[in-house]
Amino acid sequence: MSINCLKKPKFYRQEEVSFIGGTGKIKSLQKEAGTWSYIVEMSMGAEPEFGRLGAETTVVLEEQDIRKRIIDTYLNT
Repeated sequence: MSINCLKKPKFYRQEEVSFIGGTGKIKSLQKEAGTWSYIVEMSMGAEPEFGRLGAETTVVLEEQDIRKRIIDTYLNT
């Protein structure tokens, strides 16, 4: 008999999150070494003058490196 001590993930697919490198949306998640790892697609910034060559960057982050994205509605007035 085995006991699964892994807690539920803090974040879920399609959730907007922030991290030291910027912001993005979680594309997938998986259990790894007693914690959760997330594949995050970074948000697209403004299109540069020379155009885009492809998709934006996707990064793999551990749960402790991610924060919920807080949107300040009072700044959008």
